[in-house]
Amino acid sequence: MARDIDTDAAAAHEVFQSYAGMEGLPEAPPRPRLSARAFAASVYPGVLVAVTIALAASWLSQHYQAPVMLFALLFGMTFHFLHQEGRCVPGIEFASKAVLRVGVALLGARITLEQILGLGWAPIAMVVAGVGSTLFVGLLLARLLGLSRGFGLLSGGSVGVCGASAALAIASVLPKTRESERDVILAVVVVTTLSTIAMVLYPMLVALLGLDDQHAGLFLGGTIHDVAQVVGAGYMISPQAGDVATYVKLLRVAMLLPVVLAVAVIMARGRGGPAAPRAPVPLFLVGFAGLVALNSLGVLPAAATAAASEVSRWCLVAAIAALGMKTSFKALIDAGWRPVAAMVAETAWIGGLVLAVVLLT
Repeated sequence: MARDIDTDAAAAHEVFQSYAGMEGLPEAPPRPRLSARAFAASVYPGVLVAVTIALAASWLSQHYQAPVMLFALLFGMTFHFLHQEGRCVPGIEFASKAVLRVGVALLGARITLEQILGLGWAPIAMVVAGVGSTLFVGLLLARLLGLSRGFGLLSGGSVGVCGASAALAIASVLPKTRESERDVILAVVVVTTLSTIAMVLYPMLVALLGLDDQHAGLFLGGTIHDVAQVVGAGYMISPQAGDVATYVKLLRVAMLLPVVLAVAVIMARGRGGPAAPRAPVPLFLVGFAGLVALNSLGVLPAAATAAASEVSRWCLVAAIAALGMKTSFKALIDAGWRPVAAMVAETAWIGGLVLAVVLLT
């Protein structure tokens, strides 16, 4: 049995080296690559489990109208034993990293520059200020509460940009440590929960304040974390509010590129000191930007855009399932109350900031 475990660990390491370069950051000296057939055979069991969990999570999400990411995470965590040893380890690693980056890159097919500029400069300034300040608040709270800088970036980015997708994208360019996987899971679980709560409470707040459809859409799109919850809350009020909320949310999603790129450069310089060479651009971010440009030029047909969006969704759900399999419930409990408190405070910050802008315009 020990011999099998050693073999599995070695295979997982070789698989990791074969795709880790997608991150676009300096990597360890390369090892001999597996052949295509050997690579597929090594990752197949783990990827199949992740996809199966994604299918189950999607079905339950549609049936119960609940966040699919949360289902995928919880289901994945119940299969944590598969990542401890056995044939599934390489595929779980592959799904949690390479499949994740593919999903993030394909998010670019949902965005055009016309959508962004069509909102006018006031919403753009509001979103830029909200995202930037929330990232700063995340880093500040992490320092005050004794949390890692990585968690501050993860929590601030997921609250400020686009929920679980932003947490996964930022995590892909952060240094890998013993706590990094746990931090990602914590950020995704908490931001998804807070986004669901906001979807229920914020429309009631909008009605209480007497906001019109346009201002209601600006508030909902600028504050709720995940795209699905923004759409649900917006159209719960009216079609016009739903349209405005969706466009504002897409603007926040568009901030994913500069935010992740900035984090990648900062992390690379932090590891190399002031004289560190310029960090290469992660390839999945190049893909993200390229798809935004192509979609803006009208090159992508509607069918291709819809297909890319659907594939992106499935990749992210499968990646979340794989991340869940890499984390145990005990690790989350051991993290304590501080990460939750930090993300609640960040949610209150961006909510108050956007509400102040909406009431003053």
